Amino acid sequence: MLPKLSPTEFVEIVNDTLEMTMPVVCVEGEVKNYRLSNSKWVYFDIADDEAKVRCFGMAFRMPGPLADGMIVRLTATPRLHNQFGMSLNIMSVEFGGEGSIKKAKDLLRAKLEAEGLFDTVRKRSLPYPPRRIALITSRESAGYRDFIKVLGNRFGGIDIELHQTQVQGDVAVGQIIDALDSINGSGSGVEVIVMVRGGGSADDLQAFSDERLVRAVAGSRVPTLVAIGHETDVSLAELVADKRASTPSNSAELLVPSRDDLNEVLNRSLSLLDSLTSTTLISYSDDVDDYTSTLRQVANMVLGDAMRNVDDNRRLLESYSPRGVLSRGYAMVRGASGIVSSAKQVAVGDSLTVEFFDDKIKVIREE
Repeated sequence: MLPKLSPTEFVEIVNDTLEMTMPVVCVEGEVKNYRLSNSKWVYFDIADDEAKVRCFGMAFRMPGPLADGMIVRLTATPRLHNQFGMSLNIMSVEFGGEGSIKKAKDLLRAKLEAEGLFDTVRKRSLPYPPRRIALITSRESAGYRDFIKVLGNRFGGIDIELHQTQVQGDVAVGQIIDALDSINGSGSGVEVIVMVRGGGSADDLQAFSDERLVRAVAGSRVPTLVAIGHETDVSLAELVADKRASTPSNSAELLVPSRDDLNEVLNRSLSLLDSLTSTTLISYSDDVDDYTSTLRQVANMVLGDAMRNVDDNRRLLESYSPRGVLSRGYAMVRGASGIVSSAKQVAVGDSLTVEFFDDKIKVIREE
């Protein structure tokens, strides 16, 4: 005889069995009856042509807005609820098929655009070139190899802090967000965060249009440069980044100048400096010649004035000198005690010397 179970016991047994045999399942199907409650809870059915299963999850776990008709791939835990029946408790969601991926991307793009996350006014300029960068990518990816090769060929001396992550699938989303959080909180002096991944299908690249990752890029305190896939591939992470590059190689080109370009600029600068120096020296030489001519004229004028002053002073001195007076017919009389200026100073019999312009004579006073 079969054991008799209460509904509660049945639910517990089923859940125990599910937990033992299939604790986590991956189910792909079409979204139907989608509903968002209080911006926190997500409800919908996942269905195919013959069956449907109720699904329940938290909104923050979603990669972006959902809509009826989308094909999604769920990672979930199956549970039998004691009131609402069987459901899948969602752990993660990925979009399946290019149509659904595009629709999800378009819905999220419109949502983020309305919030202003793509506005150019919020974009920051990148240091050029930076001294230290944080690189988020997979070391095994073609994008990593292209970036490192081009960066090394163009410029040296850049300190690269590699953050190894997966670059595909829901696991990549969590790892990249963790890397962004780590870089922003490290205080390691990183000036730019670079995120690169090579090309792939829409399914391969959808992690970089996941709402959680896109918001993490938009919220980064360190400026960001993102290059995902080929030039025609445009992820939402690129649109919210401070700078988008068309390819990983292009991101290296945008980040640093090339040695050839620097040498060309240096050579042009040196040529311009030589030209300016020659022109300046010629100009100064002309100025020196002009100044020399002017100084010579001024010196001649000053010297002429000085010589005329000397002549005038010489003539004045000569006119006031004793010899000048004597040359005009005067004479100077000297006695025993010096120059005689009055007859009263000379007694009878005194000997005097009379000095003329050209000679002296001795005289004696008789009366």
